[in-house]
Amino acid sequence: MLHLLVGLPVGFGASSGIPEGTGELIAVDMGAVGLGQESDEYSVAICAKDSTGPFDYCLRERLVELCRQQGIPCKVDIYPHYGSDAAAALRAGNDVVTGLIGPGIDASHNLERTHRKALLATVRLILAYLELSVGEICLDVPGAGERVRNGSKRKR
Repeated sequence: MLHLLVGLPVGFGASSGIPEGTGELIAVDMGAVGLGQESDEYSVAICAKDSTGPFDYCLRERLVELCRQQGIPCKVDIYPHYGSDAAAALRAGNDVVTGLIGPGIDASHNLERTHRKALLATVRLILAYLELSVGEICLDVPGAGERVRNGSKRKR
């Protein structure tokens, strides 16, 4: 099932409307470019954690591996002063594995700019992720919640 949510960053994010049985939620937003950040305007940013804490390690590693396999330029980064739709989903009590990706964008909430290479890298990662089979779920990665094969729930 593909479920898309579109909303401006006003704090509600993906806090509701997530269909029951959703196993993974990847928020597509932006990767902030700036001093002390790894993100750049030419790559897809894969967020390890935002201001609310870390995202699922196994999902992040799978996204990084997809980038490596497909030759997609990516940067793993943290955003300690930034909140995301994925974090809002967790705060609302949803039992889903979460991740956050997006093109590297300079000057957030100002005259935002990026390069088309970052947009293309983000689209390529989304397509590579969607092509994965349902059976490709992380089971043996230390630190990741073990999940049943059908992806419906994870054990904590």
